[in-house]
Amino acid sequence: MPVFRFGLNEINYLKSRDRILGEAIDRIGIIEREINPDIFASLVSSIISQQISGKASETVWNKLCEKVGEVTPENIAKISEPDLQSCGMSYRKAGYIMGITEAVIRRKIHLDKLASLPDDEVISELIKLKGIGVWTAEMILIFSLGRPDVVSYKDFGIRKGMMKLYGLDKLTSDTFEQYRKLYSPYGTVASLYLWEIASKDFQNKASQIDLTIARPDRSADRWSKR
Repeated sequence: MPVFRFGLNEINYLKSRDRILGEAIDRIGIIEREINPDIFASLVSSIISQQISGKASETVWNKLCEKVGEVTPENIAKISEPDLQSCGMSYRKAGYIMGITEAVIRRKIHLDKLASLPDDEVISELIKLKGIGVWTAEMILIFSLGRPDVVSYKDFGIRKGMMKLYGLDKLTSDTFEQYRKLYSPYGTVASLYLWEIASKDFQNKASQIDLTIARPDRSADRWSKR
């Protein structure tokens, strides 16, 4: 499966914009995260994974694949909602997946055209689908479309990583937006590192980093020039 591609250009830009993030990047090294260009399969997977553990969602996904083979609109349309539920998902999730399947087959949404749309329009199109919210749409931007500048305020891991990195007791939407703009146009790369910083594996290393971070300086044009 392909991975989200970035290199020294993006890394050096982020390091030049944010010393503390740069130190974390140096400690972590290059991150490889798989992406799945199949938007339909990614939407189904995202619905399955809602509010359950990663291990549980993997089990449901594997059972679905055993039942239908490749997860495509055509294959899902051949089975019923009870068939979906028999894979271990709830009645509501089965309904969402059937609704998305119908929307794709009846061409109410054109997933193949999303790649040509700007980020905000992709989100607007996807959230028309029942069961798909802004967070899921933003994850599709990253992990299916490979968009370079996505930092999701709705993602707990990203918020946790940001608070941990900058030593914040709380994170307002305004402060989040300031940092998001600081990372632009390579916000997705910053997101990958924020997720890593938020993870357990990074906690021991984080204690070795000087986390005495200057909060966004509203008096300086560090923020105003973006």
